[in-house]
Amino acid sequence: MVTIKDFKKRETKTGEEFFVLVLQGGITPVKSKETGRMYFTAKTCTVPSTFDEDTCKQIIGQEFPGEIVKVSVEPYEYALPETGEIITLDTRWEYQDTSLETASANIIEEEEVM
Repeated sequence: MVTIKDFKKRETKTGEEFFVLVLQGGITPVKSKETGRMYFTAKTCTVPSTFDEDTCKQIIGQEFPGEIVKVSVEPYEYALPETGEIITLDTRWEYQDTSLETASANIIEEEEVM
């Protein structure tokens, strides 16, 4: 399950405004590479929407099926907010609707039914 935690206003290259939803997945235990101690975290990502600001406000807290997964992408540069340091990344976190995958896998072609 994922939860809508927030929303943010974004702008297209042509100057059109739209809103993205900030999604958060379930809690995951992680072991620190530096200290070896366990801590808990939750993965987050953003997903574009067609909703207006009022709708975005109303749906905060709503849960629905799916998960947030790490996907490989073409390398891109990212500025760390804390330091401004530029790093190169080749993965990102993305929402994946597992219920759609299950439904697609169980579809029977019409010709097979007849």
